[in-house]
Amino acid sequence: MPLSIFGFQALWSPYLMGVLIFITIVYFLVTTKWRKDFKVSEPLKKSEAIYFIVAMVIIYVVKGSPVDLMAHIMFTMHMVQMAVLLLLVPIFLIKGIPWWLWKVAIEAPVVRAIFKVMTLPVVAVFVFIGLFSFYHLPAVLDYIKLSETLHGIYTFVLFLSAVFMYWPLIQNMPDREQMKPLHKLAYIIANAVLITPACGLIIFAPNALYETYTNGEAWLKAMELCVPASTLSGLSLSGPELFTDMKPVADQQLGGVLMKILQELIFGVLIAVIFTRWYRAEQKDPEKITADALAAHQKKWESQQQHGL
Repeated sequence: MPLSIFGFQALWSPYLMGVLIFITIVYFLVTTKWRKDFKVSEPLKKSEAIYFIVAMVIIYVVKGSPVDLMAHIMFTMHMVQMAVLLLLVPIFLIKGIPWWLWKVAIEAPVVRAIFKVMTLPVVAVFVFIGLFSFYHLPAVLDYIKLSETLHGIYTFVLFLSAVFMYWPLIQNMPDREQMKPLHKLAYIIANAVLITPACGLIIFAPNALYETYTNGEAWLKAMELCVPASTLSGLSLSGPELFTDMKPVADQQLGGVLMKILQELIFGVLIAVIFTRWYRAEQKDPEKITADALAAHQKKWESQQQHGL
C-alpha cells in the first residue's frame, strides 16, 4: 500500500519545515546583523554556516520527510532515525553555532550550573546511554509512543542528552579546557561499548518486542504521532504489514544491527579525525614536544628529590 494515502501533511510535515526555516533565518540574523549587540562576537565563519544548514536539513529529513512516517511503520527506520538524530545532528549543531553564541547560552544564570554538571564526561555518557537504553525497553517505548506530548518531551530530552554527550568531545570554546586527544579516543570507545547492550537486547531477542510495531490497535494509535487523526479515521488499516513484507522479528533485528553499524561508522570517522589532528599537531614541532616532555620529567624528578623519594 502506498504511503501517499496518509496525505501531504504526514509525508512532508510543512509545519516543521516552517519552524526550521524560521530558526535558520533567526540564526543568520543573530550571527550577522545582530551580532554587534553582543559584548563579545566574531564574524560568522563559512564553515559554521554550512554546519548549521546541514544540521537543519538532516533534522528535516529524519523528522519531516517520509522517513519519519516510515519510522512509525518499520522499526528498522526508527533505529536509523535515532542513529542520525542522536549521533550525527548534534555534531553539526555544536560546530555550527559560533562559540560566542554558545557562551551566552550556557552562561545564563539558570543554565550554567546544569550545563556544567551535565557536560562532565562521565555524567554525559551515562545520562545519554541511560536515557537511550531506557527508551528502548519494550514497555517504555510502547507507552511513550501512545502519547504525542510525552513522545515529544522525551525525544527532546534525549536529543539534549546527546548534545551534552558530544560537548566535551567537540566544543572549541577559547576559555575552556579542551579534552586531550587520548582522552577523546577513550571517551568515544566508552560510548561505543556502553551502547552495545541496548542494541544487543534488540538484535538477539527471539521474539518481536514492541506492541506499537506488531499490534494493529497499538500501531494505529502510535501513528497519530505523525498522521492527523482525521486522516487515520478515514482509512481502513490493520497494521504495519500492509506497508512491508518484512517479518516483525527480522525488522527488529535489522534495526538493531543498523543502529550499531551507523554508530560505529560515525564514531569511526570521529576517531580518524581526532587521531589525524593529533598526529599532525605533534609533527608540527617535535622539538618543542620533546623539550616539554623533558621539562615535565625534570620537574617531577626535582619534586621527588625535595620530598626525599
